[in-house]
Amino acid sequence: MSMLYPDCKKGYNMLSCTPIQERGTTHLDEISLATQTTFAELLQRCLDAEFDETYSERGRFVRVRSRGKTYWHFRITEDGQRKQIYVGPYADESITDRVRRFESIKSDFKERQELVRSLVAAGLPSPDALNGAIVEAMWKAGFFRLRGVLVGTLAFQAYAGPLGIKLRGRPLQTQDIDFAQFWGISENIGDSMPPIIDVLRRVDETFEEMPHVSDPFVSTRYRNRQRFVVDVLVPNRGSDDHQDKPARMKALGGSGAQPLRHLDYLIYEPERSVLLTKGGVPVTVPRAERYAVHKLIVAASRDVQVKSAKDIVQSAALIEALVVKRPRELANAWHTAWETGPRWRDKLEDGRERLPTEIKDMLADLVGKHKPRGKTQNN
Repeated sequence: MSMLYPDCKKGYNMLSCTPIQERGTTHLDEISLATQTTFAELLQRCLDAEFDETYSERGRFVRVRSRGKTYWHFRITEDGQRKQIYVGPYADESITDRVRRFESIKSDFKERQELVRSLVAAGLPSPDALNGAIVEAMWKAGFFRLRGVLVGTLAFQAYAGPLGIKLRGRPLQTQDIDFAQFWGISENIGDSMPPIIDVLRRVDETFEEMPHVSDPFVSTRYRNRQRFVVDVLVPNRGSDDHQDKPARMKALGGSGAQPLRHLDYLIYEPERSVLLTKGGVPVTVPRAERYAVHKLIVAASRDVQVKSAKDIVQSAALIEALVVKRPRELANAWHTAWETGPRWRDKLEDGRERLPTEIKDMLADLVGKHKPRGKTQNN
């Protein structure tokens, strides 16, 4: 019996409570090619609008060299003072292309709103009002421009469009939002968003900072009157001594961030997507294949079984899609985690054993077919 669909009969898919098909076939609930095309158009237009709404026509883009790499910055003079805003790496072709097309980009919110409505009507998930408003506020405050990453269940929602699948049910529900950033990026990017508490109070004035247990002067968590929680996270790649000590994030308005193991793997080289709310909110989320593998690791580490079950359902849903949509990328994500070390392997094996048999078999077949060159380990 499925833990998340208790009325689902034996022989039915635990992800959607639909009949399991023969081995070798797929029961992916795919969206139409037309809907996939609409989503791709919305994503492009949202990214264009991101530039249009962030950068004034009175400024200009310049290339800045730092530590051997080139970055785009935006310069503008306001009230007699020159300001310089970090934009992103010059090597990122999507950013450089939009810089070159900047003057021709125009806001088209109403048209994007119609695209969002059509995508939701086609079965793609949409966040509730509070979730959507918080992510939109963080976007407009510069969180994603400063290379922050949305993680957790809202990120899971955002994979429906890029993978061309429908995602339904309780694994989409959440009463918290997680935002993450690398400490090195936050420390050295040379720009900052406003304090996170100020951003959140523009959405709901009842949000309060929650003092960290290890340092009452630092907050990594924010909570409103309805006990909705916003967490700020940072990878812990050092010793376990740092696990309970919050990090100060310069680019996030000085907010604290909770260090977490395995988070560096999750948010490495993320991808862009759109949350389907209002005119579409462009977000940065982990690569779907890394999210799927990371959820196996997290599920094996959980003390709370309900959360572990949710992790497995999300991982299984993505694995089923990625085996078809991005097979080599999924295999590479698995091997990267596997080769990290014996502790990771133990958790990966534990998490894999929790998958439904059909999904576990799919993953095993894929990993066996796409072994890294020169590697012979049995994984």
